[in-house]
Amino acid sequence: MTSAQNIIISVAGIKERLGVLFELLKFRLASLIAFSGAMGYCLGAKDAKTTDLILFVFASIGITGAANIINQILEKDYDKLMKRTASRPLPSGRITIEQAAIWAVILGVLSLTIFVFAFNLATGLLSLLSLVLYGFVYTPLKRVGPIAVFVGAIPGAFPPMIGWVAATNHFGLEPGILFAIQFFWQFPHFWAIAWVLDEDYKRAGFKLLPANGLKDLDTTFRIMIYTLFLLPVGWLPYKLGMTGINSALIATVFGVLFLAQTFHLMRTCTDKTARQLMFGSFIYLPIVQIAFLLDKL
Repeated sequence: MTSAQNIIISVAGIKERLGVLFELLKFRLASLIAFSGAMGYCLGAKDAKTTDLILFVFASIGITGAANIINQILEKDYDKLMKRTASRPLPSGRITIEQAAIWAVILGVLSLTIFVFAFNLATGLLSLLSLVLYGFVYTPLKRVGPIAVFVGAIPGAFPPMIGWVAATNHFGLEPGILFAIQFFWQFPHFWAIAWVLDEDYKRAGFKLLPANGLKDLDTTFRIMIYTLFLLPVGWLPYKLGMTGINSALIATVFGVLFLAQTFHLMRTCTDKTARQLMFGSFIYLPIVQIAFLLDKL
């Protein structure tokens, strides 16, 4: 084998290794969470500097990636049982637990350092709390019962609040409202996913559907109730002077459409309708958050 061939093989190996590390991040999910945090940062900042915003997004992706890796390490054996996750880096054996753990530590430490020194201590502490709750509390609770969804909704709702605190260095009603919107949104979002993936989740022993854990009217009723909360809380940013009336109207329109999907699920109780609700949840949050941003500008 020539030296050129050795170099090509070595480069290919490095590229493959970097690809695995990137895959562990769950970059698409981390980016969506970072966008949510950036929305909170831009709403709170009087004059958001581009460099600060880039640093915030970078650190948000890093801390979310670290939490995702912890989740995958703890669920490695369960991921092997599900079709959706069996090909992930850890269950497929493309990376070891030790290597994944080192990558998580690097991401976590780097991100927390940025949050503390580029922004403020409160941002770092909130981010650390989010990491611990998601990685070490929510993850094991998934095999206990639907309480996991409530616990997971807490760190899941932190990003916009963290963004606001990063920009202002103080708490108040404003970051609390941003937290509340994302908190209530997560219940129809999570439960729609749990409905669609119920068979796969059962293979791993995950118990995420509410009520009696069945895909029935009781479950859809709970989904509807949490979605209903989005209508009043969607108006609160306007009432607090954070945004204008236009975004409040958009939040109401899309909240009503989102709620209508839950009524449709109540009538049908089918996987197809649950999947439609799942995609509806993916549309609702970014549309409303973009509306908040544009209304502030």
